[in-house]
Amino acid sequence: MATDKTLLMKGLRRLLITLLLLFAGPVFLYQAFKNEDHPLFIPVLIIGLLLAGGAIFMGFRGIRTLMRALFADAPAKGR
Repeated sequence: MATDKTLLMKGLRRLLITLLLLFAGPVFLYQAFKNEDHPLFIPVLIIGLLLAGGAIFMGFRGIRTLMRALFADAPAKGR
């Protein structure tokens, strides 16, 4: 059983993006709820929610990619 190094790096990259989104999402949400009377409240809130959802999505994708790289029988091409 060999580790697919390119798939492993892709998974680690996705987890790095997840880490960035995990910090950016709550910052945007905090700023939105801190300034509820500001005219840009709704757009900032939507951006924060999208970033938080993106963190969850990228986290699952990154872990799935790592598992496929570490435990797959044959290297998957094009996934």
